[in-house]
Amino acid sequence: MRLREIELFAQLTDDQLDWLSSVTEESRLRNGETLFRDGEPATHFYVLLDGELVVTKVVDGREELLTRHSTHPRPGDGHDAKPSAAHRFTGELPLLTEGSYLATATAAGDTAVLVCPKPAFFQMLVRCPTVARVLLPVLAWRITSSEIQARNRATVTALGTLAAGLAHELNNPAAAVARAAQDLGPVIDRLGETAQRWGSVANDRERSALREMIGEIVRTPPTADTDPVALADLEDAVGDRAAELGAEQSAPLATALAERGLGQEWLSVRACGMRPEAVAAALDQLSVLLEARALTDQLQSAGPRISALVAATRDYAHLDRAPRQEFSVTDGIEATLTMMRPQLAGVRIVRDYAPDVPAVTGYPTELNQVWTNLIDNALDAMDGKGTLTLRTCLQGSCLTVEIGDTGQGIPADSLSRIFEPFYTTKDVGKGTGLGLHLSYRIITQRHGGSLTARSAPGDTWMVVRIPVNGTPTKGDA
Repeated sequence: MRLREIELFAQLTDDQLDWLSSVTEESRLRNGETLFRDGEPATHFYVLLDGELVVTKVVDGREELLTRHSTHPRPGDGHDAKPSAAHRFTGELPLLTEGSYLATATAAGDTAVLVCPKPAFFQMLVRCPTVARVLLPVLAWRITSSEIQARNRATVTALGTLAAGLAHELNNPAAAVARAAQDLGPVIDRLGETAQRWGSVANDRERSALREMIGEIVRTPPTADTDPVALADLEDAVGDRAAELGAEQSAPLATALAERGLGQEWLSVRACGMRPEAVAAALDQLSVLLEARALTDQLQSAGPRISALVAATRDYAHLDRAPRQEFSVTDGIEATLTMMRPQLAGVRIVRDYAPDVPAVTGYPTELNQVWTNLIDNALDAMDGKGTLTLRTCLQGSCLTVEIGDTGQGIPADSLSRIFEPFYTTKDVGKGTGLGLHLSYRIITQRHGGSLTARSAPGDTWMVVRIPVNGTPTKGDA
């Protein structure tokens, strides 16, 4: 019989094949016709008789190719050591988990499939034990392959988060550096011109007076909490007075004096000790000096900000460090928040870190993936607005991390299933259904800890417990 040529049914007896033929039917698909769609309730098990099926999934708005099933596999169709039997059937996983189809299967060319209804599928597993011997190893491979793909996708997503956050945060200091560097050239040229003019007219007493003016300005800190309107009025008044005294470049001088609360009276008193012909040259020299100083201050402040962001990136990714090490969980959470800062713009963050929390031993990069996933889920639940609460404390021999949000909450009938592979509460096309499962594996298997959840509308908490003593890894996450 034709079915006996398929590995799944190769060991069936004639009676079993006759029964199978009586409970199934053959269906033919034209090129581009859909066999089942992602998110639809799983109702049938399908065996590929002839042709090819392309299996895809929409992830974050993008359609991704997951695999191809073909009666004549091509090079590349055997990704992740795909068993040959895996090419010939599909749909068993959502039937066994009482869920929905996890992807969309579409015919590539004229394709024929054997359609087995759900009740008959479960009868087949009982009546035909040799089918289960072929099906179960393929099922295990599919779960593992899906987790590998999801982990790779999560890594790419995390790198995207890292790159987006870093680019966003670097934009301001980098722009400040570029702007200051661009402005500094013309200022240096003007500085040479004003210095030459000042040097040609000033006497020793006037030079000393200008040095005292510069010193006083530098020592006077900017005024805090100044009314913007009052500051603008003061700046205009100082600028007008400097112009009256003959200054041609009064704007930087007016800005610097107004920011320090030094008004036109201060300027008049300091300038009255100079000869009229020297005052204008002195004020122009002073103005350009203050402009140059302001630009160098911008460069000096931008540099440490860039260094801090690079340090946060290094802490997030733990570059150039051994994978398993002793580290601070709180530092990892803060590095994650830094990388996700653009997504947190509309969110109030409450930090409740217990003091003197000990370091733990484990895999910091993988845990940062967990924090990224849990925080991202919280932001999604709050639709980008609300309160995100982060707590750490020591409970017995375990470090406990709690991440809370004020979002819509997790439905009660879903709460017990959120860590299952492929289970998701998101709409079709959003997420992979493996984010929380992979986080669960990282916490439980890689760190010997636990990940639990409790939820009510407006009050959802993800609770992570990690042994401080560094429980040995139980396997790859």
